[in-house]
Amino acid sequence: MSITVIFAGFLIMLVLMFLSMPVAVSILSVGAVGGYLAYGMPLVETMGGVVWGTLNNPVMTAIPLFMLLGELLLRGGIADKMFDALAVWLGRLPGGLLHTNIGTCALFSATSGSSVATAATVGTIALPALAARNYPIRPALGTLAAGGTLGILIPPSVNLLVYGSLANVSVGQLFIAGVLPGLTLTLLFSLYIAIAYGKAGKSGPQIVIPRAEKLRLLRHLIPPAVIFGIVMGSIYGGFATPTESAALGVITAFLFVIGNKRLTMNLLMTCFTQSARTSGMVILVIVCALLLNVTLSMTGGTQAVTRWITSLGLSQMTLLLLLVVFYVILGMFMDAMSMLVLTVPIAVPMVVALGVDPIWFGIFVVVMCEIGLITPPVGMNLFVVQGIRKGGGSFNDVVMGSLPFVFIMIAFAGLLIVWPDLALMLPNMAAGR
Repeated sequence: MSITVIFAGFLIMLVLMFLSMPVAVSILSVGAVGGYLAYGMPLVETMGGVVWGTLNNPVMTAIPLFMLLGELLLRGGIADKMFDALAVWLGRLPGGLLHTNIGTCALFSATSGSSVATAATVGTIALPALAARNYPIRPALGTLAAGGTLGILIPPSVNLLVYGSLANVSVGQLFIAGVLPGLTLTLLFSLYIAIAYGKAGKSGPQIVIPRAEKLRLLRHLIPPAVIFGIVMGSIYGGFATPTESAALGVITAFLFVIGNKRLTMNLLMTCFTQSARTSGMVILVIVCALLLNVTLSMTGGTQAVTRWITSLGLSQMTLLLLLVVFYVILGMFMDAMSMLVLTVPIAVPMVVALGVDPIWFGIFVVVMCEIGLITPPVGMNLFVVQGIRKGGGSFNDVVMGSLPFVFIMIAFAGLLIVWPDLALMLPNMAAGR
């Protein structure tokens, strides 16, 4: 297969998506039609085995489990108490409750794995508190949109699960690799807030809370800390696979919801229904992307891309910088999951051919997808935060409040390129290297 045909297929998929065709259908159309034109029905018929093999993979079970974990935290009354606990400790820092937005998003991300759920949940709790204390609206909205993006980087992350399935790399290693970059990006966000909005909220009413009350509120941070410790500790300690750790996390979340006296049949039905809907969408997209992989592999598409990149004589640094530009532009018009499943089958062979570690590249790609979540005109988190904003207001407020964080994440991607050990340090330690 020539490189021209591969790029033509990629452009056709983009066009179909821009015409509002579902992502899964767009990918399947190009993969199935391309396979039929190349080898006829025999190749198309083998795709049934690929679908079965994909759905029979234990890693796929982790997706609905992590979705259910996030729903339980969202609807079980745990998230709002997390915000209250962090507010009394972070509210005294320069930037006040804006730090609480980032901190709560990071903590919720460490248990939910979803950016949209993180932005929506924390935003619903935080915006009334920020408005009551006269915080400027743009940074208030921007910190919520940017903080929400941490949901796909800090493990457990559904996007890292999807990348692991598409790139055939260890999901456990990816989860461990995401910890330090996620914490570093959280600290960079907070550093920017302290510098740019150090006086925010000072004009509003100041509430003095006794230290005893602050210490008492810390108990609300126990549930997310315990769940994160069980999920990541079981993987890092070698006691459980990602799927088993997800099941342990769900059981633990159930116990905390019962402890909060929030467990009802209506809550369970809502959690199960929403988890099933989201999981079905994600798994369908993964299956279609793997069917495209079959066509690329059988027709020699991945080898053609690898040979073409090698023939250009690009250095590793040059290729990665070009990918930064490519992903930033693509993120303006496509959601994070679509970017992931559309580009990984082609991008991974390219970078691996130049010596890039696929675990590191998974973190890099997820960071680029994060940027797409807050890049107009299609940034999903921008619309989520605008949607939960009471009283209306200009969409431009969300965009302008998020733009500084876009530049921070681009700079962070550069830091990852220059210092790859930021992502690889923990996986190497876990592997004894």
